[in-house]
Amino acid sequence: MAIRLRPAQALRLWQQVVLSEVRADAPDLTMRQAAILLTIYLEPPPHTVRALAERLGVSKPVITRALDTMGALKLVSRHRDEADRRNVLIRRTVEGALYVERFGDVIIARALELPL
Repeated sequence: MAIRLRPAQALRLWQQVVLSEVRADAPDLTMRQAAILLTIYLEPPPHTVRALAERLGVSKPVITRALDTMGALKLVSRHRDEADRRNVLIRRTVEGALYVERFGDVIIARALELPL
């Protein structure tokens, strides 16, 4: 089933999702942090700083700063790769999985409210 939205409907949906997040007092992630988080949760692991930087087209320090914030929120965790100590593996957390699942639920709920 394909969902077709006009640009104004898509923008209204995004606005309603963002408003829901603000009202729910959810973690205030930047667009970049949200993109990184969704990449970690929607694409199969393993995830490394280097691979995320390449995937998103940003520098490793950008990824590291975002992971610092998301780590403090317990949305992800970082661990040294025992097979290659130069790599840092980014892992999903229970808190992060619950956040992403709830976020998906908010998107669905707001989409169902859109006028046809």
